Formats: sequence, C-alpha cells, structure tokens
Amino acid sequence: MVGVIGLGYVGLPLVIEFGRAGFRVTGFDTDERKVQALNAGRSYIKHIPSRDIKELTKKGRFTAAADFSLLRDTDCIIICVPTPLNRHRDPDLSYVLGTTETIAAHLRKGQLVVLESTTYPGTTDEEVKPLLEATGLKVGRDIYLAYSPEREDPNNSDYSTRSIPKVVGGCTSRCLAVADALYSTIVEKTVPVSSTRVAEAAKLLENIYRAVNIALVNELKVLFDRMGIDVWEVIEASKTKPFGFQAFYPGPGLGGHCIPIDPYYLTWKAKEYDFNTRFIELSGEINTSMPYYVIEKVADALNRRGRSIRSSKILVLGLAYKKDVDDTRESPSLKLMDLLLQRGADVDYNDPHVPRTVRTRKYDFRMKSVPLTKDNLGRYDCVIIATDHSDYDYDFIVENSSLVVDTRNATKGVRKKGNVVKA
Repeated sequence: MVGVIGLGYVGLPLVIEFGRAGFRVTGFDTDERKVQALNAGRSYIKHIPSRDIKELTKKGRFTAAADFSLLRDTDCIIICVPTPLNRHRDPDLSYVLGTTETIAAHLRKGQLVVLESTTYPGTTDEEVKPLLEATGLKVGRDIYLAYSPEREDPNNSDYSTRSIPKVVGGCTSRCLAVADALYSTIVEKTVPVSSTRVAEAAKLLENIYRAVNIALVNELKVLFDRMGIDVWEVIEASKTKPFGFQAFYPGPGLGGHCIPIDPYYLTWKAKEYDFNTRFIELSGEINTSMPYYVIEKVADALNRRGRSIRSSKILVLGLAYKKDVDDTRESPSLKLMDLLLQRGADVDYNDPHVPRTVRTRKYDFRMKSVPLTKDNLGRYDCVIIATDHSDYDYDFIVENSSLVVDTRNATKGVRKKGNVVKA
C-alpha cells in the first residue's frame, strides 16, 4: 500500500498513477474538505477530472484520510507538502519537518519514505533522516529513505506524471534500489543519481535555469521598451535559429509553486558555505520588480488620458499564475491587485478558471470574478491582461475597452489596437 501525504497539485497526480498501476493508495491531508471531496469522487483541481478519482474509489484503490495513524498500514510513504518562504525569503521547512515527525510517530520496520517537496541540498540527509532515526530504526537497514523531486507542470498536455522522467536519489544504495523499484511501476523512465543531495540540487537547477532566463528577457523587455523595440518580436526572430537558443518570454512577474521560490532555497543554503549566489539573487530582484514595472506602465497610460490610478476603475484579467489553469499560487496578478489597491484604485478581476479569490499567506481580497461583458468592459478606465487564458476573446476585449495594458503579448493578432499598451 502507498501513502501520499499532501493531496494538491503534486500529490493527487501521484495518487492517480499509483492507483492505475494497481496499488492501493491512501491519501493524507489535514484539510477535511479535501478528504471529504475526494472520498465522494470529486476533484478540486481543474485539470484533474473527477472521473479519475471516482474510478479509483469505486475500485477500492483509493481512500483519502485525515487520520495519520493509518500510515502504519502503508509500505511506502511519499511526502508532497509545501515548502514556502517566510517573510524574510528564508526556507520554511515547517510542513516537511512536521510531516516527518508525524511519520516517525507511526513508523515501522520495512517502510520506504520519499520526500518530493522541493528543498535545498542536504534536507533529506540532515533534517528528515535524523527525525526518522530518532525512533531507533536505522535508514538503509530497517527503513528506506529517498528524495525524488516532483516535476509537475499543471495542464501540460504534452507531458504527464507518467511520461516525465523521474529523478531518484537514495540515502544508501539499498534506499535507492527500493525507491527506484517503486517509481518504475508508474513512470516510463527513472533517472537514478548517486545521492539525495544530487537529486535535490537537480530540481533547483531546473527551476533556477528558468528563473534566470526569464529575468533576462524581463530586463530586455524594459530596455527594448525604452528603445522602441517590441521584445516579443525580437524573441520570435531569435528563436528561428535552430541551435544555441531557447525562447523564454517576459511577463508581469513570476508565479507558481516553484520558480518564484526555489532559487531562494539555494541562496540560503549557499551562505553556509560562505558563498554568495549573486547571479541568482540578481535574477530574483529583476523578476520581483516586474509587477512594479507594470503598475508604472498603467500609471503612465492613464496619465496620458488625464487620469491617475487613484479612483480609476481597473479590471485585471487572469488571476491564475499561467494560462488555462486554476492555480493562483504566487501569481503576479495578486501582487498587481495589491499594488493597485494601495494606490487607491477600484479593482476587480475576471478569471474563467478562478470564480473567487482564496485566502493566501499574503492576500485576502474576498472578491468574485466579474462577468466579461461589453457593458462591464466599458465601465473600466483600464483593463490589464495579466494571464493570457485561451478562453479570452482578445478582439472583443480590445474593441470594448477604453485602455488595455497587455503584459503577455496576448493582443498580438488583434486587428485594431490603438488603445493597447504593452507592459
């Protein structure tokens, strides 16, 4: 039996794959609403259909639970809990460590524990292992411990949990063999590495690579704007080169559970080795400045029309952090709304995938998505395209809005766009 702790965007796809492979799976979560929904066969994640959950529950292969004493009945325990940053941008391992302590309270000989949450190199060996071994059970002899980073990309139709290669690192060779054998049953290819530290570092490299390159095009966007050059046209031209170039695109900031957060895990750990990760930190500065850049573009565009942000009615299109998902974690749209409200704007939002805002660590807007109608669009002094959902009719939006600030180049194909400002 497999136990998966944390039934979100990472844990739930694992539950489905293990269930399809014939395993009995118990999913653990502290949120009783999630537990009740899943046991009733309902999915609360848009790109995961309820029918996938119902199929497993009907076959008796999946049960959700908030009773962690049931961990004793599992053979493998996979940890998929958040690893956020605190307000000082330092790693917050409280979810990982609290979960590990809970596992230790119910641990028995022969179990495999795998951490999937993104973290800094050394977490599995230095933080998780001692808590488990405090029970008297020895890793590599009595129990097995491994790290295998999640690589989920919500709503990506080209790559699934099964088709994405799975990096696996164990605390010992026996730990690696056991973990690799487990994952080999649900993925097409595993990538065994020499240690948990290598596996942890690989995950960070993947996301730092993206963060750095996005920062580069974000910085070029600001420069090219001053030079009167369209950065999106430059990127389209550059990517025709068949080698040596990979296209990355600018935006209003970084969102999601990985790229805005993961680089800071390494910068924090690097201090232990008297090393400053200047390149990573500079990239972070650039990316976190993008919402402020967008607000300045909005202010300038309104000023040209004889208005200020204060008392202007502004509609933000897209609350999710990327197109066609319902995931708002670390979404730059939330920061944009916060900055607008601070400046005295009257702010609404529309998102076909997010009917109402949810409380986060930073924000509690308590808003509902407003209908995207001709009359509604005409009421706003400015419409900001923050997320380029496929559901949006950009011709309709531009035609019926007095001012559109486009942060995603979503209006590229629009016929008449004299009222469009790119940001």
